[in-house]
Amino acid sequence: MTGEYQHTLDSKGRLSIPARLREDLGNVFYVTLSMDKCLSAYSSESWEAFTEKVNAMPYVKQRKMRPLFAYAAKCEVDAQGRILIPQNLRDFAGLTKNVTVVGCNNHAEFWDSESWSAVNAVETTPENIAAVMEELEF
Repeated sequence: MTGEYQHTLDSKGRLSIPARLREDLGNVFYVTLSMDKCLSAYSSESWEAFTEKVNAMPYVKQRKMRPLFAYAAKCEVDAQGRILIPQNLRDFAGLTKNVTVVGCNNHAEFWDSESWSAVNAVETTPENIAAVMEELEF
């Protein structure tokens, strides 16, 4: 998934999903916590692959994944292309009004727009891009 899109949460906590990302995510997908202060959205297929990996882990390691499953929400896109993001997920990511939706390879991320601006400013530098390209051996 690729791209950066600006959207607004409505008063009920609904977020419009960009058409290009809906193609990749599908009409039903999963939203959960991220390592950053944002949310991650996975297509049903990606979520299934993720759960299979977790199921293959020893039980002690599976327990560490508990928050990802406890907060996970199965989201269905409505006729207007929106999903309802549960309050606990909005609270975790600090989503109140302005949301930046970011394509991030095999998933999408939902960021508070101010938080995204700060992260983006740090990550989108020639030095950081060069380091990433070097790590990928380009």
